This record gives sequence, C-alpha cells and structure tokens, in this order.
Amino acid sequence: MNKWTRWQDWVAVAVGLYVALSTIWTPQMGASMPIMIVLGVLLVAAGVWSLAMPGLVSMEWIHVALGALLIISPWVGNYSTSAGAAWTSWIAGAIALAAGLLAVQPAMRMHHPQATH
Repeated sequence: MNKWTRWQDWVAVAVGLYVALSTIWTPQMGASMPIMIVLGVLLVAAGVWSLAMPGLVSMEWIHVALGALLIISPWVGNYSTSAGAAWTSWIAGAIALAAGLLAVQPAMRMHHPQATH
C-alpha cells in the first residue's frame, strides 16, 4: 500500500482533529478540555505518522488505544454528565477504535508480505 492512501488513517486524523477542535464549540466540564485536546492531537499525530509509514502495525494499535482512552475519558476526567463533551468523546473514540482495528490487517500484510511461489 502506498503512503498517504489508507482511509483508516485519514479517519483517525479527521477524528483527532474534530475532538481537539470540538472544545471550541462544545461546553466543557471537569478535565474534558485538556483530555480532549491531548488525545485529539495524539490521534492526529499517530494518523499522520501511520500515513507516512503505512507498514507500522504498532501505529494502528496506538489508534485503537487512543480510541479506547477517548471512550473511557468522560468517566476518568469527570465529564460524563456534560452531554456534548461526553458524547463527542464516546463517538469519536468508537470511530477511532474501529478504524484502528480495521487497519491492523492491511498494516500487517504490508509489514509481512506473503511469499510468492
């Protein structure tokens, strides 16, 4: 697979950007703002890194981990009662987690190409 082409990584970048920027228009509570900005920026960075180096399977697992952290962050950051921030974290986290899981196999195939006979 060529660099800059895997849709799952573009999804991770878009989701990370949305999460980080959503703190502008979504009412924040507890530690939601720093958590959402940090996790969003990390997701963007991991997505760009993965786009630039598509054979790194570890980056796809980082997308999965960041998605999982976004899902649990409303409870950890004490903002689960702030509907906008919490739902943004839950939905974006689920999308990032799913995109990461869907990218693991293509990254593994690229990292370990099948032997041709």
